[in-house]
Amino acid sequence: MILVQNCRMIDPASQTDSLRDILIGEDRITKIAEAGTIDPAQITKEKEDELRILNADGLIAAPGLVDTHVHFRDPGAEYKEDILTGAVSAAAGGVTSVVLMANTNPHVDQEETLSYVLEKGAKTGIHVYTCANVTMDMGGDELTDMEALAKAGAVGFTDDGKPLLDAKIARKAMQEAARVHKPISFHEENPAYIQNNGVNAGKASEYFGIGGSDRQAEIDMVRRDLSIALETGAEIVIQHISAAEAVELVRQAKKKSTKIHAEATPHHFTLTEDAVMEHGTMAKMNPPLRTEADRQAIIRGLQDGTIDLIATDHAPHADYEKAKPLTEAPSGIIGLETSLALGNEVLVDTGELTMMQLLTCMTINPAKLYCLDAGYLAENGPADLVLFDPAKEWVPERFYSKSQNSPFLGQKLKGKVEYTICKGKVIFEA
Repeated sequence: MILVQNCRMIDPASQTDSLRDILIGEDRITKIAEAGTIDPAQITKEKEDELRILNADGLIAAPGLVDTHVHFRDPGAEYKEDILTGAVSAAAGGVTSVVLMANTNPHVDQEETLSYVLEKGAKTGIHVYTCANVTMDMGGDELTDMEALAKAGAVGFTDDGKPLLDAKIARKAMQEAARVHKPISFHEENPAYIQNNGVNAGKASEYFGIGGSDRQAEIDMVRRDLSIALETGAEIVIQHISAAEAVELVRQAKKKSTKIHAEATPHHFTLTEDAVMEHGTMAKMNPPLRTEADRQAIIRGLQDGTIDLIATDHAPHADYEKAKPLTEAPSGIIGLETSLALGNEVLVDTGELTMMQLLTCMTINPAKLYCLDAGYLAENGPADLVLFDPAKEWVPERFYSKSQNSPFLGQKLKGKVEYTICKGKVIFEA
């Protein structure tokens, strides 16, 4: 048993923000009471179980974070990350539930691969869920058996990493996803507008003397897919949104349907294309970092609920891969261990969002989207918590992830995870 004493409990699901004691027994929360009112002596008298007491003075207790856009590279590229090391990295960042993307090798387009991922995920200390692919071999022309994959445990569908270029296939996919009652997520980059992906077409591409990724690449695909979603009634996610115009398109579509969702990554609400000029390949990602106006538009989208999800797009790559020239190096950065700190520092500390708003996008909203028993703190609810110090500064010198590809490595951050509890066990402590 674990007793968390005198924490500031913030639970977006119940809109609770107050000092509490939280008692955890096995894998559920046994009791939540006013701070100082749960007597440890009484507990040990009544129960034979050992009691661990965590003094949470100055710490916020929140639901374990739910990250619905994660790459663990397993199967096929375990040298970058595998499900076991990815889970450790998640725990270090306060993340207790992840939804994996399906662009592994082999792809998650058949039940066999899906089962492998879920069975290996069950051996970790966190909750590991996965999406399955929309199309076979991510080829964009033949739908997977969504019904069978959903029955086998897929929580959603995506070909993340590749856009669905064929509008007819996109429509069929949305229709089928709606039929099996699963969300479908879209990587929105039309290659017709891209010369070198990962770098914004503008100041950054001009600085390096290369062609880049024009903002129209995202705008074009987002406009098309929102239109189809409104026609089909599908529950869709616009992934890793990066352009102001795309945010506005989502804003207007959400006025017509509650089934439209958008996610922002911490790097897109924190950095601009200037970071690529400073950090090179360590700040190269798809879609690319864009302008300050785009960053501000993403923040406004978070403020008014247009963007209702914050997800990392945790994308590990080996050092030697990121050491290649800018136009050859793979896109993507890791993010599980820095997401809470960046949200705290860039959004909450600056007054852009309240802590309640931030945590809503990182806990209950993603949990509800994927129908997970997660993202909330309640008696008899899941014993998945993060305890963090919003005022503590720290410098990540090395991440728990197998890969270290992050522009935030060695940078001072504010907001430190002290404990992560999942399934009633402490799985990380600083």
